[in-house]
Order: sequence, then structure tokens, then C-alpha cells
Amino acid sequence: MNTMEQLKTLGAGRSAPEDVISLYRQAFLQFGAQSLWSRQPSDQPTLAQALVIADCLRREGNLATRAFAARIEEACRAALQTAK
Repeated sequence: MNTMEQLKTLGAGRSAPEDVISLYRQAFLQFGAQSLWSRQPSDQPTLAQALVIADCLRREGNLATRAFAARIEEACRAALQTAK
């Protein structure tokens, strides 16, 4: 299993699919002020950008944000698997 840093490298420059984009946007809506205050959302996020947000949710948040981060990471892993 790849580490988060390896996933970010694999996801760099790869457009995120709609399910990941939906989670990415939901993260900013639900947790932006609490955990993502230092980040600006991208209109067309890459997989790597979604993984950075997942990382921030884990570091800056609580149990709810950590669970949401796991959903983003899982969706990104699935997208990278289908891209192979």
C-alpha cells in the first residue's frame, strides 16, 4: 500500500474524478473555517490537491474531519487504481 506522500506524487497533475471533486468541495463547505482556513479551494482539483486536503483534515481537525479525510483518501486510491 502506498503512503500518503506516494499517493500525492501519483496524483500530481491528474484531474480528480467527480466523486473526489464532490468530497473535496464538501470538505471546504463543512470544515473550511475549522481545518482548512489556510487553504483556497481549486476549481478543478487534482488528485494530489484532494490528498493535501485530506492530510490537512487529519492534522488540523477532530474525529469528524479525520473520518471525512479517510473518505477522500479512499476515493483517491480508487481513482488511482482505475487509472493504471
